[in-house]
Amino acid sequence: MDPDIILETRGLAKEFKGFAAVQDVNLKIRRGTIHAMIGPNGAGKTTVFNLLTKFLQPTRGSILFNGIDISREEPAQIARRGVIRSFQISATFGHMTALENVRIGLQRKLGSSFRFWRRQASLDVLNDEAMALLEMVELGRYARTLAVEMPYGRKRALEIATTLALDPELMLLDEPTQGMGHEDVDRVAELIRKVAADRTVAMVEHNLSVVEKLSDHITVLQRGQILAEGPYAQVSKDPRVLEAYVGVEA
Repeated sequence: MDPDIILETRGLAKEFKGFAAVQDVNLKIRRGTIHAMIGPNGAGKTTVFNLLTKFLQPTRGSILFNGIDISREEPAQIARRGVIRSFQISATFGHMTALENVRIGLQRKLGSSFRFWRRQASLDVLNDEAMALLEMVELGRYARTLAVEMPYGRKRALEIATTLALDPELMLLDEPTQGMGHEDVDRVAELIRKVAADRTVAMVEHNLSVVEKLSDHITVLQRGQILAEGPYAQVSKDPRVLEAYVGVEA
């Protein structure tokens, strides 16, 4: 396997009672890049993400991460390998502060990821690192704010901070700018660019301006299959993509 390829799928397929949601997807994500997956609704983008992180088991095919076949591993094993994802729906703990949310991710370093009964003082050793992550995503002033009270765009930034707390080698971002106003979209796009400086990012994203601005490589899906791949300048002019994605006849 090419050492520059961090994640590869071979013949990946997922069927639900005879319906082929994903068919023969051969994907290669290069290390140190931002790789976007786009396509019309129902194209199979989130299903592919669920397969990569093993929230779904593939019907056929294989998934390799750093050359190791992870096709039959469980989600927790995948996360321990460094493949960490966010979700379309906000996944923060609403009645904990931003600092506390990030600290939960950092607890793994203490070997206490699931020991929520530990005294809070025992976790104070993580505060400086948690604050550094919050500052990285421009949330320092929200450190003592409950997540439920944060503006939506800032809450999405908090999710990225909690993802970073798990020290991912590959970040999977599912619709990171969904439902945001223009200002928040720009802020989160720049944040993604910043955190991608020393790691690999794969994202599902509908906002084509974000895809154009950030992506090194794009995979276009249609009906669960790869329709086209390449840089934005190439893919955006492909007649098949125009027909499938924006309804323009080739």
